[in-house]
Amino acid sequence: MNSGAIQSFLKGKSILVVGTTGFLAKVFVEKILRIQPEIQKLYLLIRASNNDLAAQRLQNEVFQTDLFALLRDKWSEKFDSFITEKVMAIAGDIAVENLGLKDENLKNTMFQEIDIIVNLAASTKFDERFDISMGVNTMGALNVLNFAKKCYKIKLVVHISTAYVCGDEEEILQEKSFEMGQTLKGTSKLNIQTEMNLLESKLAELRAMNADENTITYAMKDYGIERANLHGWPNTYVFTKAMGEMLVVNQKDNIPLIIIRPTMVTSTIRDPFPGWIEGVRTLDTVICGYGLGKLESFVGNPNTIIDIIPVDLVINCVITAIVVHLDQAPKTFVYHISSSLRNPFTVFDFTNITYDYFSKNPFINQNGKLIVISKRLWISSLATFNNYLTIRYVLLAKDHTYDNHKKYKMLQRWGKLYNPYGCFKAM
Repeated sequence: MNSGAIQSFLKGKSILVVGTTGFLAKVFVEKILRIQPEIQKLYLLIRASNNDLAAQRLQNEVFQTDLFALLRDKWSEKFDSFITEKVMAIAGDIAVENLGLKDENLKNTMFQEIDIIVNLAASTKFDERFDISMGVNTMGALNVLNFAKKCYKIKLVVHISTAYVCGDEEEILQEKSFEMGQTLKGTSKLNIQTEMNLLESKLAELRAMNADENTITYAMKDYGIERANLHGWPNTYVFTKAMGEMLVVNQKDNIPLIIIRPTMVTSTIRDPFPGWIEGVRTLDTVICGYGLGKLESFVGNPNTIIDIIPVDLVINCVITAIVVHLDQAPKTFVYHISSSLRNPFTVFDFTNITYDYFSKNPFINQNGKLIVISKRLWISSLATFNNYLTIRYVLLAKDHTYDNHKKYKMLQRWGKLYNPYGCFKAM
């Protein structure tokens, strides 16, 4: 990744990065600045009301993180001036036309200078509100593409998706793009505009009933899952990402397009240093729940391969794909970035590692006592898991308080959301 060929390709290029404060984008920005300091400009889109606030968020949430320690050490007292020269924070919003840019002069400058656009923005919650997921993952993808079409020098658009848009057929998932309106269920027909109309009608209906924001949020979360399941996807996240792919593939015209589909992205394995991670990601919810004693059992087949991939390997693949396809014909290229074939990691392995870790490094509860965990019981079907919960928290429960009922409902929801991955069949 530090080869002269890659460095020379990126030298003098201007890149727009969308989703800058996200996990993947931070690693991408750090890598580019470290391997090619002679890049022309990185335009970094950040949700903010003006460019000054965007610059402030950029400093606080990106450049001040530990991820940039190596780069700060390299440039020492010149780090701030280097960043000022090479980076521009742009206030905007992917869910808005023209990415929400208000400064006409800046917008025209970007149209004239940008060579590459990398869209790393995503709403990644499995059960995010349907309207929010559609705004970022689906219509946001189209907004980025339409912005690219106005860039005079545009050479490439990179769209980061997820491998799980392909569903869970018992086969090797194919690196091919979606047809417009394609579903994972042959009995349904998908029309993206219809989905937009339906969610807007649902919102209007809830507001007409004077529903409060909390009620609207839960209703829109459930509605997103309902629409996803209707068309064969397990959750709102992968459903809206699939629709985003459909839009950019079918409306790209002559724009060269790369779609990157990683599996579950986790911490860095070596670059810029091992073990960097931020926030609670993918499997972390299950890991933390187990260590805190809240998940005595969960849905999962011990033989299922959990496909996780270190974030720095994902970004290496993104940069390599950019260099390989930078001057090629305006085609669509799809790449899966995964580990299951070369380095399989099963639910059984996951169970043993987490048990060993928390046995040696237990959490401490609010009373200052060590949380003792037991070997996790994995249940290989959702129906059996729900029966277990009913027995554990309803029939045999000594505590019938609201908190016990709340935990029961939460675990039911988690089981449904994670079941497609704990019992995943494809590779």
